[in-house]
Amino acid sequence: MVDEKQKVVIVGGGITGLAAAYYLQKHARDNQLPLEVRLIEASHRLGGKMQTVVKDGFVIERGPDSFLERKESAARLAKEVGLGDKLVNNGTGKSYVLVKDRLHPMPGGSVMGIPTEIRPFISTALFSWPGKFRAAADFVMPPSKEENDQSLGSFFRRRLGDEVVENLIEPLLSGIYAGDIDNLSLMATFPQFFEVEQKHGSLIRGMKKGTPVQKKPVKAGTSQRKGIFLTVTTGLQSFVEAIEAKLEPGTVLKGVRVDRVAKEEAGYKLRLSDGTFDKADAILVSAPHESALNMFSDNENIFEEFINMPSTSVATVALAFPEEAVKQDIDGTGFVVSRNSDYSITACTWVHKKWPHSTPKGKVLLRCYVGRAGDEAVVDLSDEEIIKTVMDDLKKTMDISAEPEFSVISRWKDSMPQYTVGHKDRVDRLKKSLKQELPGVFVGGSSFEGLGLPDCIDQGEAAVEAILTYLKLKK
Repeated sequence: MVDEKQKVVIVGGGITGLAAAYYLQKHARDNQLPLEVRLIEASHRLGGKMQTVVKDGFVIERGPDSFLERKESAARLAKEVGLGDKLVNNGTGKSYVLVKDRLHPMPGGSVMGIPTEIRPFISTALFSWPGKFRAAADFVMPPSKEENDQSLGSFFRRRLGDEVVENLIEPLLSGIYAGDIDNLSLMATFPQFFEVEQKHGSLIRGMKKGTPVQKKPVKAGTSQRKGIFLTVTTGLQSFVEAIEAKLEPGTVLKGVRVDRVAKEEAGYKLRLSDGTFDKADAILVSAPHESALNMFSDNENIFEEFINMPSTSVATVALAFPEEAVKQDIDGTGFVVSRNSDYSITACTWVHKKWPHSTPKGKVLLRCYVGRAGDEAVVDLSDEEIIKTVMDDLKKTMDISAEPEFSVISRWKDSMPQYTVGHKDRVDRLKKSLKQELPGVFVGGSSFEGLGLPDCIDQGEAAVEAILTYLKLKK
């Protein structure tokens, strides 16, 4: 047992930093360790993009609306902080792809846009016959010999052809990262697809073998009876608040920025924006990469590969209507938009169907997304201009007879870091340099190894293990 108390400072109060603070404090309490944990957040609230508006019976997410259930860390943390009885799966139903003013049901059996069932793929009008025959070449095409990283676009175009990529895979995958799949890294985003190709020779054949067989046939365009996503009925902001409530009093500092981190003979000295200083034996930087560049200006060579890392600006637009205002409703939970369509929105969720708890009876809630790599100007429009743009797009697919009762527009400037080709190698080199030149400094969060809530929580948990090991407090 180490007698002198050691201190960990976590910079950044998004879900990565919150998870790390929670698990570090929990481990210290459970094992009676001499460990002090402090969480510093530059803004006046925790949780990053996890923000919820509760209004007139509506529960409206400004940022993410859910997380994958199969990635267990998020649900486990929610249960630990007392929200187990508030977890709910999404409603299921058809999902669509909008191509040139027409909504096409998502082909049954497709996994992230990759077909695993022949009949739905053959019968869909999403692709021309030449496009379908080109995708079938995946069965005979040899695996890639590319040993280094490659873009998602080049990988999928090679295997399935341009048409399948542009009308199905690109709208799905680029929506997750708000990026251009011809620039996004395969190995930093979906390395499992490369592994499937290498193991099975065919992407379609490999995904089919890895897809659970349904006991009963599922109609084309529909999903399983139980949704694959989870959320908290009181909103994801309540998840943040529940974690914060479990942290030890006095250990969270909000509204203060870490301006500079300097290495000392023992540990690190942090200069804060309020003119005070702090000390740490170990630091987790879970703030965006831009902040890390500023904090470690004395060691900018370590972070130099991230100086030009791009980030995309996006916005979400939630529109509330009375039920009777939407004359032509659609049987489903939402759609994504192909870039081959002349639309400003990139996707639309029929929230009242996907998350029934979020919307009062007799009301309709639509949540649209705008902004993506190469098309971000719409995010800077006024509220009125954004609403008009979104409404014009919606009326091309739905008969909406009235203006929304109210709207909630959330702009996220430069909030979606782009994992361009080579990203994983850059992160690996960063971690190696930190270990050699700044031992005890760790990084995590959406700038590094995953954007989704479970991915960020996983990074927080991994940082906890690394910090405890470094401080020789691991039991």
